[in-house]
Amino acid sequence: MALTKSITSASFLLRACRAACVAVPIAVLFAACGAKTGEAPKGPPGGGMPPAEVGVITVAPRSVGLTTELPGRLEASRVAQVRARVAGILQKRLFREGSDVAAGQLLFEIDSAPYRASLASAEASLARAQANLTQAATQAERFKPLVEANAISKQDFVNAVAAQKQAEADVAAANAAVQTAQINLGYASVTSPIAGRIGRTLVTEGALVGQGEATQLALVQQINPLYVNFTQSTAEVLRLRKAIESGKLKRSAADAAGVRVVLEDGTEYARTGKLLFADLTVDPTSGQIMLRAELPNPEGVLLPGMYVRVRLQQAQANEVIELPQQAVTRSGTGDSVMVVGADGKVAPRSVKVGSAQDGQWIVLDGLKPGEQVMVDGFQKLRGDAPVKAVPWQPAAPGASGKSEGAPAAAAPKAAPPAAAGK
Repeated sequence: MALTKSITSASFLLRACRAACVAVPIAVLFAACGAKTGEAPKGPPGGGMPPAEVGVITVAPRSVGLTTELPGRLEASRVAQVRARVAGILQKRLFREGSDVAAGQLLFEIDSAPYRASLASAEASLARAQANLTQAATQAERFKPLVEANAISKQDFVNAVAAQKQAEADVAAANAAVQTAQINLGYASVTSPIAGRIGRTLVTEGALVGQGEATQLALVQQINPLYVNFTQSTAEVLRLRKAIESGKLKRSAADAAGVRVVLEDGTEYARTGKLLFADLTVDPTSGQIMLRAELPNPEGVLLPGMYVRVRLQQAQANEVIELPQQAVTRSGTGDSVMVVGADGKVAPRSVKVGSAQDGQWIVLDGLKPGEQVMVDGFQKLRGDAPVKAVPWQPAAPGASGKSEGAPAAAAPKAAPPAAAGK
């Protein structure tokens, strides 16, 4: 019995030793896995994170055309009132309202019967006058040899010559009467004086027109090209002239003084106009100077009376810096930008900002060529931590606010399944 107990105890100790030998490596393995999954690796100072990428623009001065935006109105280049020049009943309207008409196109017909009768009467008077002229001329020709032979008195010959001249005058008067009757008959057919677009009819068929006054029947406007009338304050004109005289600005070349038009919905008209003139007088009530430009309108998209914004390049600035508006912080105390140094550190810089055009600010002072100005990635700044400057690219139209190329957040790894209990 004692021997059996000893053997049992020895077997138990042997199994315990084997379990311990297996347990030690497993514990070491679990400890290593725990170090890999659960514990954050200890890195170098600063957390070991790579520097944040920010979009920058390298300062490069260049010549920029200074554009002024002014309010304006569109106006037809030619306007003609179609009026009845003779009295009568309006019989027909021969056009469609709102359509394009050509110069000389027939628009209305007025009752022409009275004018045809007047023309016939004038032609009859002309025929009578021509007959009298023939008779008077024949008699004067016949009296001429007779007076030379003293067969008739000289007074009779003088009377015959006078009768011939009077008949010639009657023929001239009858011709004028015929021409007048023809003109009045022509006025019964009302035509368009210019080519353009005609509006609504101001009278209807059956109306008596031209009785005592030239009744307006319709309005024709030429809308290709259009005129753009806009105003500019005298203070701005004087400031611009002084800047040009002092050498700060240079007057734009004649071929660069193109006029761009922004419509009421904020879109820019595709075609460029040209400046025609600037008025010589100032409006005493508003202190504004009127300017006029000519704008092509072949498709008829623009209409007279529309309100527009006119962009006019009047001067050119040399060696200036342009920055996107999002790169400049504007406040009541001044304007500033964030500059990335050679060591990757970001520091604010006060700048002097001029006018804005095409979505960019013109920086007049505070920056030097070659410096890098932050445009994107402000949310990535962490104190004095250095950053990595990369060239900024404008977002494509319709793109979201997220910068392209930004890595997506890594999805969290699923927790290992719990060991099933035995």
